[in-house]
Amino acid sequence: MIPELFKEVIELEDGRTISIETGRLAKQADGSVVIRMGNAVMLATVVSARSAKDGMDFLPLTVDYREKFAAAGRFPGGFFKREARPSNEEILTMRLVDRVLRPLFPKDYHAETQVMMQLMSHDDEVMPDALAGLGASAAIALTDIPFEYPISEVRVARIEGKLVINPTRKQLESADIDLMVGASEESVMMVEGEMDEVSEAEMTEAIKYAHEAIKVQCIAQRKLAEKAGRVLETREYVKATTDEAIEATVNDFTYNKIYDLAKAGSSKHERTEKFAAVKEALLESFTEEVKEMQGDLINYYYHKSQKKAIRDLILNEGIRLDGRKTTEIRPIWCEVAPLPSAHGSAIFTRGETQALATVTLGTSRDVNIIDSPTFEGEERFYLHYNFPPFSTGEARPLRGTSRREVGHGNLAQRALEGMIPEESPYTVRVVSEVLESNGSSSMATVCAGTMALMDAGVQMKKPVSGIAMGLITDEETGKFAVLSDILGDEDHLGDMDFKVTGTADGITACQMDIKVKGLSYDIMEKALSQAREGRLHILEKLTDTIAKPNETVKPYAPKMVKITIPGKFIGAVIGPGGKVIQEMQKETGCTIVIEEEDEMGIVEILGVNQEKIDEVIQKIDDITFSPTVGETYEVKVVKILDFGAVVEFRPGKEVLLHISELAWERTENVSDVVKVGDVFEVKYFGIDPRTRKQKVSRKALLPRPPRKEGDKGHREQRSHHNKRKEE
Repeated sequence: MIPELFKEVIELEDGRTISIETGRLAKQADGSVVIRMGNAVMLATVVSARSAKDGMDFLPLTVDYREKFAAAGRFPGGFFKREARPSNEEILTMRLVDRVLRPLFPKDYHAETQVMMQLMSHDDEVMPDALAGLGASAAIALTDIPFEYPISEVRVARIEGKLVINPTRKQLESADIDLMVGASEESVMMVEGEMDEVSEAEMTEAIKYAHEAIKVQCIAQRKLAEKAGRVLETREYVKATTDEAIEATVNDFTYNKIYDLAKAGSSKHERTEKFAAVKEALLESFTEEVKEMQGDLINYYYHKSQKKAIRDLILNEGIRLDGRKTTEIRPIWCEVAPLPSAHGSAIFTRGETQALATVTLGTSRDVNIIDSPTFEGEERFYLHYNFPPFSTGEARPLRGTSRREVGHGNLAQRALEGMIPEESPYTVRVVSEVLESNGSSSMATVCAGTMALMDAGVQMKKPVSGIAMGLITDEETGKFAVLSDILGDEDHLGDMDFKVTGTADGITACQMDIKVKGLSYDIMEKALSQAREGRLHILEKLTDTIAKPNETVKPYAPKMVKITIPGKFIGAVIGPGGKVIQEMQKETGCTIVIEEEDEMGIVEILGVNQEKIDEVIQKIDDITFSPTVGETYEVKVVKILDFGAVVEFRPGKEVLLHISELAWERTENVSDVVKVGDVFEVKYFGIDPRTRKQKVSRKALLPRPPRKEGDKGHREQRSHHNKRKEE
C-alpha cells in the first residue's frame, strides 16, 4: 500500500513553482520532506535525540548539505568513485542554513540534533542552495522538536533593474545584486551576498523583496504541517534548573564590579584577567558544598550578569569595553610589502585584529578548478583565509580547514573579486594569515587583501575596505545602539554581526546574522549608514598607505604576456611530444601555456626576465611566420645550389630563390651574385601555379634595365632565362 502523500505548492511571480511533499520518503526520521523545483529534487530530514548526554551544556546541532553526483548523471572525480568530504560550495550552504536555524532552538535544549539536505536530482535552471533552508525548516516543522517558528531562505538578484527570486545561474551572470536572505514571517535573520557597488537603499530594497517571498514559504510550511497532522505540543526535555536565590547573589556580587571594570576600558587580555578575578572572588564567596552542587549554575549566572552589565553600559552611557564610543573605529596601522619575496604583501592592523595578506600571480594552469555535481568551472581569482589558534592566544589541535575559515575566506573573496579587471592576464591567489583576532578578522582580510593586490601590481578598479557592525537592544525600553567595528566580546554578547565591504562608490559584499526577533528596517538602515561612514574612514587609511596599484609587478614577480596565434600553428609550437615548447621553457626559464579558443591559440608567457619573455615571443613568431603575397622580406642566404640560393625568412622557414630571380642580367653562377651569409630583401609572390612552389624574387626589387628589343644579346639572355626556368 502506497503511503499518503501530503503536498503544498508555492508559486513564484514568474510562474515557476516550488513544492513541499512529505509522507512517503525517509519515514523513520523525525521529519522529512522532498523539495521540488523544476527537475531539481532535494530530500531534507531531521532527527533529534530524545535526551541530552550527561554534562552536555550546549546544542550539538549538525547541519549537513550534500549534492549527489548521480543527481547530475555524473561520476565522482578522483580515484575513489564515491562522494567523500564536502566541497567548499556545500560547506557554504551548510553555514547559510545553520546560521538561521541555530538561534531558534531553546537555549536549554541540548539533545543531539542532525539536519541533513541531499540533492537527489539536479536541474541546470535551478540553484539548489536557495532551497536548502526551506527544506530544513519544513522538515523540523513536521516534528515535535522544540523550535520557535518556521523560517526559509531565498536568493534574490537584480537583473537589468528587476528583482528576481531564485534566479538561474545563467541569469546571475548579468546580475548586479546577488543576495541570500534568511528570515521568518516576522523578521530578517541572515543576509549574505555580493553586489556591484550598489547603494545602501538598493540593498535594503532587495532584502525587503526577498522577505516577502519568504513569508509565503513560511505559511506553506504551516499548512503542510496541518495537512500531515503534526502534533502542536513539543516534546518533553530536561530543562535547565534555576535558582532565584543564587541568581540574585551572583548578580549582587558581580554586576557593579563588572560594570566598573568595563567602563574603565582595557585591552582584551587585561579585561580577561580582571573579569577572571571577579569570578574567582565570586566562587570563594560560596561554600565548597554549594560550589560542588551548583557550580554550573553559578557559572551560568556569572556570564548572564557579565553580559547584562556590559550591554547596560553601552545602552546607558555609550561606552564600550575598550573605552570607545559606539561610532568610533579602533586605531589602524598598515604596512605594504613587508615580505620581500612575495609577489605582493601587506599588513592591516585594527586594534587587536591583524591580518597579513600575500598575493601570488600565475598562469591559467593555476586556476582553482570547481568540479561539483551542479557546477563545473574555474576561478582565476581566489582567496584563502587561515585562522591559526595563536591568533587568539590559544593552543588547540590543528584539524584542517574549518567551516569558519571556508566561510570567511569566501566572504572576503566576493568582496574583492568584482574589482579585479576582466582583462587581467593573471590567475591571482590571495592568502590571508590572521595573526591576531579580536573582532572581524574577515574584514581585516579584505583590507589587507586590497593593499597586497595593489602592491603586486594588480590593476584593481577601486580599493575595497570592510567593517563589522554590531547591535545592542533592550526590548523593554526600546533602546538600541549600533556599534561600529565590533570586538570579539561584542559579537558574542551582542544582537547582530553585520559585515559590510565596499568601495567609495558602493557595497561589494555583506554578511549579516541577527540574534534578536523583529529587527526593524529602520535599525538595519541606520547600521548600513553608520557602516558606510566607517568603511570610508578605513578606506582613507588604506589609500594613505598605498594610493593606487603599482604600475608594474615586482622585479622578481613573473610578468605575463598574452599573444594569439592561428590555430593551425598550435601543434608546431608544441612540437612532437611537446619537444618544442619544453625546449623553449628550458632555455628561457619561462612558463608557456597554450589554449585553443575560437580556432585561435591563446599563448600565455610567464617569466621574471623580460628579455627571456621577448625571446619566447620571437621563437613563437618564427614558428608561426607565414609570408604575405606582395610583401617584401629580409632574408639570409643559407645554402648555394646550381639553380639558385636557399634563403631563410626565419629560423626553419626557408625558400628557394631561383637563379632566374637573382638579377635582371644573365647569371651563369649563383655565387657570382650572392654568397652564404648575405642578407638582402626579396619580394614574396606566393605559390607559383606552374611549379606549385613558393616563389620569391630579388630582381623584382632591383631597377629594371632598359629593354633593347633589337639587341641580339638581350634576346639570347631572355631565351637563356626562359630555358633555365623550364629546367
